[in-house]
Amino acid sequence: MAEGMRLSMSGQMRLEQRMKLAPRMIQSMEILQLGLLALQERIDQELNANPVLEMAEPEGGEEGPGGEEVVKPVEATLTESEKEFEKLDRFESDSAWEDYATRADSFRRSGGDGEPDKKLEALANTAAAPKSLHEWLSDQWRLIDGPEAVKTAGFLIIDYIDEKGYLSIRLEQLYSKDRPGITLEHLKTALAGIQKLEPTGVGARDIRECLLLQMAASEEDLSFEIELIGSYMSDLLENKLPEIARKMGCDVGRINRAIMRIRKLDTSPGLQIGRVDNHPVLADVIIEPKDGGGWDVQLTDTKIPSLRVNNYYSKMSRDKNLDDQTRQFLLRNIRSAQWLMDALEQRKSTLLKVAKIIAREQSEFLQRGQLYRNALPMSKVAGEVGVHVATVSRAVAGKYVQCPQGVLPLRSFFSGGMEDDQGEVRSWDAIRAKLQEIVDAEDKRKPLNDDQICNMLHDAGFKELARRTVAKYRKLLNIPAVRFRRKY
Repeated sequence: MAEGMRLSMSGQMRLEQRMKLAPRMIQSMEILQLGLLALQERIDQELNANPVLEMAEPEGGEEGPGGEEVVKPVEATLTESEKEFEKLDRFESDSAWEDYATRADSFRRSGGDGEPDKKLEALANTAAAPKSLHEWLSDQWRLIDGPEAVKTAGFLIIDYIDEKGYLSIRLEQLYSKDRPGITLEHLKTALAGIQKLEPTGVGARDIRECLLLQMAASEEDLSFEIELIGSYMSDLLENKLPEIARKMGCDVGRINRAIMRIRKLDTSPGLQIGRVDNHPVLADVIIEPKDGGGWDVQLTDTKIPSLRVNNYYSKMSRDKNLDDQTRQFLLRNIRSAQWLMDALEQRKSTLLKVAKIIAREQSEFLQRGQLYRNALPMSKVAGEVGVHVATVSRAVAGKYVQCPQGVLPLRSFFSGGMEDDQGEVRSWDAIRAKLQEIVDAEDKRKPLNDDQICNMLHDAGFKELARRTVAKYRKLLNIPAVRFRRKY
């Protein structure tokens, strides 16, 4: 080794803080964040994966909101120590836990003993998935007679038609010398043929061409509308109706009537075909007015099954003659089952507390509507419940409430706000609702500009509202600028 070089080892101590989440805490946070449908699916997965977990049949339990009996889950906290084994004695004292040998029928799978399998029947009776737009156009194009090169060019074009029915690429980009036998003329001929397929308007390269294709295929006389869209589309988008009327030699009334007919056309014809994923929305909370005043808050979790640890496996886990491997397997699954039941109870408790605070704080909104929505910071609710803000955020994520104002996202009840001249803190949503009300009531022949809207909001009590804030909210509400709202 060269002189002056030396290898050495030394030890150092470093003090640092790290947060490590236990599996039980992670599971609790996941359960809290699940919506009603996702929670039902998660429970089904746990029932299939955990052999000691089962649904508790209502037998002499408490009555739920709908009159049904509810069996509370029994605690089963276990570890490998003898002391923890003693805690399992409580299972035997619970009269709702019957002996496994007398309940063998609950473990039989459907479809046995010649009985029909309900899952297979449901699968057989389920309608086939609808065709996609690509499949729909391809099936039509296969029936078209023409040169092979044009047919090939047509399939190539269909590959680049988006879900709304528009060709998302220029024909010049599709043309390539790497595709021998397909010329730009073949592509143009194929596109003309595709634009004659159903739904009408498909294969257009922009909204102007889409409207023209539909009007050309109409049985009505739309020659005036075709000229309007074909020659004055840009002026029409700028709402320059008097200028268009002067150029076309007609009055503005005729243009307005033409616009009403054009509005009946479909600007996204491709959406008529294919799967429409309408995700069902189930309310997790129901808020209803009480007869004597106040609000009745309930959770819609009656379809969530009550769970328990199977009594037979519970007794087996305490058998001293049981081998260690089997005992550890049972203890691990019993512990997992108890974690799940605790997480479900925690979710129910937290969600109900949050919903009751919302009903109290947003009582005026529930009674009178959007203009009376109060500012409600999530930190205020977290402080009353006694949890972290992140816990409240998870509790309301992806969940909905059914109330007198409709079915609304639970998260929508939380927002900041500003103080009006009466000293009340009104939410930003209430301010936006007031802005929308002002625009809806304006004279469309003389629409209000942002300065005028701002002054009217000041008169409504929002003195500190700036013009730029009004402009920002107007854009968020998809309200066009003043010149686009003008009616002639």
